[in-house]
Amino acid sequence: MVEAGTRALNRSRETRANTQSGYLMLLIWLVLLGLAIWAATTNIGGEGIDWNWKWAFVVASGVIGTIILCGFYMINPNEAAAVQLFGAYRGTDREEGLRWVLPWLSRKKIAVRANNVISDKIKVNDLRGNPIEMAAQVVWRVTDTAQALFDVDDYKEFVMAQIEAAVRSIGSRYPYDDIEHQEVTLRGNHDEVGEELRKALIERLEVAGITVDECGLTHLAYAPEIAGAMLRRQQAEAVIAARKKLVEGAVTMVEMALQHLSEKNVVDLDDERKAAMVSNLMVVLCGERDTQPVVNTGSLY
Repeated sequence: MVEAGTRALNRSRETRANTQSGYLMLLIWLVLLGLAIWAATTNIGGEGIDWNWKWAFVVASGVIGTIILCGFYMINPNEAAAVQLFGAYRGTDREEGLRWVLPWLSRKKIAVRANNVISDKIKVNDLRGNPIEMAAQVVWRVTDTAQALFDVDDYKEFVMAQIEAAVRSIGSRYPYDDIEHQEVTLRGNHDEVGEELRKALIERLEVAGITVDECGLTHLAYAPEIAGAMLRRQQAEAVIAARKKLVEGAVTMVEMALQHLSEKNVVDLDDERKAAMVSNLMVVLCGERDTQPVVNTGSLY
């Protein structure tokens, strides 16, 4: 518990940097430039004390103007700049446009716009141990620039590694498919799986100051070495399920036929002929080929 608390305390947190509008500093620099030009032109040929203080003003204006020029930087839309003083973090500037900061403060820019990533196809064993191929599409963005820059080595590589780890974790947690539709599966429950993948990624990327806006599976298939066998298995399961439905319907129809014949006194059948009738009806209803009727022109018995 103490170690976990220490790690939490060592995490960086984004703060607002103490920076200035670059347009205001540009105006100050232009005023200094104008005054320095005036002092230099009016001082040429001057004598005595006037000559000394004007040239001193020109030199001071040049030094101050150089300092001002070295502090300008630009921030584009959906971009931020982390400000550091000799390696120590001093805040983040998110104001777009021309900005200014003291020149001995370094600036490190980072994009905070949304990024769309499609991961590579990876091979995973699903809940039943079947090898499958998976790939995910993730939309992520930086929310805490300090954590992204200073708490992980390379936040973009960190995102890719965590996407692969999360996809492997989700893939091994669910079966690929369920013919009876009684389980949550990767193939049949895209929304549920995608939402769980998003929650897992947000939890994993929190340490890097990154959030996930959207994610989902873009590729899901059996691995090539078992694809043929699993296709035949799916076909067999589908045939069995279809046969089961067909037999259930046929039994219901036979029961209805016998019940109606008995209620309307159309014909009185003993158990042996009922069995024969049931057999014939089941053959007719469950057969894959069209049946050929046989007309009995003689006695029923």
